[in-house]
Amino acid sequence: MIDIQEAIPHRPPFLFVDRVLEVNDLSITAEKDLPPDLDFFSGHYPHFPLMPGVLVCEAIFQAGAILLAGKIDKDKPGVPALTRIRDAKFKKMVRPGDKLTLTAEIEERLGAAFYMKGKATVNGKTAVTVHFTCAMVEEEPE
Repeated sequence: MIDIQEAIPHRPPFLFVDRVLEVNDLSITAEKDLPPDLDFFSGHYPHFPLMPGVLVCEAIFQAGAILLAGKIDKDKPGVPALTRIRDAKFKKMVRPGDKLTLTAEIEERLGAAFYMKGKATVNGKTAVTVHFTCAMVEEEPE
């Protein structure tokens, strides 16, 4: 079982992964429940609430970061940081009460950079697809 808050630095209210369903060397599947009382629903199209597409992408990126947490050299401090987003496609609206299923997959690794693709689905229907790159960066002291 993966401890999400140990794997990535994100915390509520900006943590968009509730549980990891499956993980292997190259991919991860996770979920996020979207109760109607989440703050962004009250302000993003209040009469027809939607999860902002950028936050759906963020959920995919966080799932990818959890996958990468297992790839980090534990002797070298660092966290995965998003360095590129490309080919984001928004295909279905995400509404209050939905459950996002998130997948992220490593397509290629070049040194400290991980080229990845991800998808968010709701009830088996694709909501968002995106390609992205993460690089391992050293955390700066507070």
